[in-house]
Amino acid sequence: MARRPWRAALGVTLAAALALSGCAASREPHGGGSGTPKPGGTVRFAMPPSATPNWIMPFSIPGYGGSYNGMIRSTMYVPLYSYDASSGSVTLDDAASAADVPRYSPDGKTVTITLKPLTWSTGERLTSRDVEFWLNLARAGKDNWGKYSKGLIPDSITGFHAVDDRTFTFTLDKAYNPDWFTANQLSLIVPMPHAWDRTSAAGPVGDHDRTPDGAKKVFDFLVSQAKQLGAYGTNPLWKVVNGPFTLAGFTTSGEVTLRKNPKYTGPDPAKIDSVRFLTFTSSSAEYNVLRAGGVDYGYLPTSNLGQRSKLEQQGYRIEPWNGWSITYSPYNFNNPKLGKVFSQLYVRQAIQHAVDQDAITSVIWRGAARVGYGPVPQDNDTKYLSPQQKTNPYPFDLNKSKQLFADHGWKPGSDGILQCADPAKCGEGIAQGTRLSLTMLTESGSDETDGTMQELRSELSKAGIEMKINAQPLNTVLANGTTCKPEEPSCSWQLSYFGTQGSWYFSANPSGEELFATGAGTNFGGYTDPKADKLIAATNLASDNAAMLEYSAYLAEQLPVLWLPNPPYQVSAIDTALHGVSQDPMAGQLLPQRWFWTR
Repeated sequence: MARRPWRAALGVTLAAALALSGCAASREPHGGGSGTPKPGGTVRFAMPPSATPNWIMPFSIPGYGGSYNGMIRSTMYVPLYSYDASSGSVTLDDAASAADVPRYSPDGKTVTITLKPLTWSTGERLTSRDVEFWLNLARAGKDNWGKYSKGLIPDSITGFHAVDDRTFTFTLDKAYNPDWFTANQLSLIVPMPHAWDRTSAAGPVGDHDRTPDGAKKVFDFLVSQAKQLGAYGTNPLWKVVNGPFTLAGFTTSGEVTLRKNPKYTGPDPAKIDSVRFLTFTSSSAEYNVLRAGGVDYGYLPTSNLGQRSKLEQQGYRIEPWNGWSITYSPYNFNNPKLGKVFSQLYVRQAIQHAVDQDAITSVIWRGAARVGYGPVPQDNDTKYLSPQQKTNPYPFDLNKSKQLFADHGWKPGSDGILQCADPAKCGEGIAQGTRLSLTMLTESGSDETDGTMQELRSELSKAGIEMKINAQPLNTVLANGTTCKPEEPSCSWQLSYFGTQGSWYFSANPSGEELFATGAGTNFGGYTDPKADKLIAATNLASDNAAMLEYSAYLAEQLPVLWLPNPPYQVSAIDTALHGVSQDPMAGQLLPQRWFWTR
């Protein structure tokens, strides 16, 4: 998942909130209402602690992949296909999609798609040309796109043909599982206005994207514009939308205001007038504002779960928002100091044995989180869960952890930290004297994250591993914990954690092509394993669940990352007069257009 100079502003907000919270009579009222929908109104939505939106362009680049960026963006730019799991099963959300259900040819190698009659805010219709524009930029900028996985979209689309303004076909390089291809590939497509087809702010709109060189220049220009947070509110590029909301404000502190798009022509129009996304330096800061009534849709930190009844009396309803997700800490296999150490499976096994997931879930998360032992969600739809992952290949056992290190030539140094004493046993590329002292780059602002890191450091120290904690704002963690080469300065990170709201929310099918395939855009640690690549590829083609089960079993045992307890996205506190909230476990879309007040 995935913020800046927002501390000063928040300091003012927090001070005001604390003043309010000290006097119950001054709290803003919530709840009540007639039960009858009332048009209009504003909703104040609390962002996760230390999280601030920082990306608007439909192509997210590494380091800018916060789930809240996607939530906000999808209200302005309608994805080709949208999925929802709030009903309990993952299904296509037709109203939130820009196209009708795709039609696959009998041989599975051609897909025909018809767009809905949506209109851009410029008055121009959404057309096949806007999809061609997206595809051309995807091909030109794929190496800088966080969702790219080699061999898959856009590589898998070998031909594009516009049948007419609203209908087009994709020719595929092979026959994929149609359900998987729609859910995990076509859903990545976000038609973009051809009005963005320019190479500079003052340059003319043209067909630059129809040549590889021109498309690369357009991609780079849009990325350069997307990095100018301070201009989001005024840049004419971002004013061109086709979703139910348009951007009314975007401060450098990350506070975003969306306003109902009066020119929206689709089937899912906004009922409320506007949404304000509020930012907080910490969960405790958010809680104080919540108690003061300054948030309509926020969250209750698990450390404050005992205060649930007070919030309910204040007019909030409390609902957990569980995720179709996994949580982990990636190892940096390319780190010049410890990459070779992390590459040893026995090291990853020994570290995993030192993670007391039961204690973290029950004590730190107070039962709100769930254990996680592998690459697919552990307890949602278990049809993808292998017996190996389900039963935990590496339960908490410090003695096994110590034995693994002892068997492979590690001995405690004078300070108690393990050192490689026998390079022949430690593994290839590990020099004598190498110390098991590592640094965890982790997000700041969350009591639960702080507690998890302290617990992990304590148990690792008992196994002979020193873990230093480097806490930074979430956007800093995401920006600094990306794929790198050993010789690059950016490769100094060793492990990172960004999972207080869950590390990764899946598309409809929890396959791992974006996470663990060699060279994948979100494979931050640079994990590579030929067998894993083969299994991942099989999940993209198979029409049954056998390949997913084999993938689940193998990755659970191979430990491409450090598996950690999976928390809910949040324990929500929602004004009881606010309705239409769905809390989609996929967390990809917030769908505020469906919210409405009854007060």
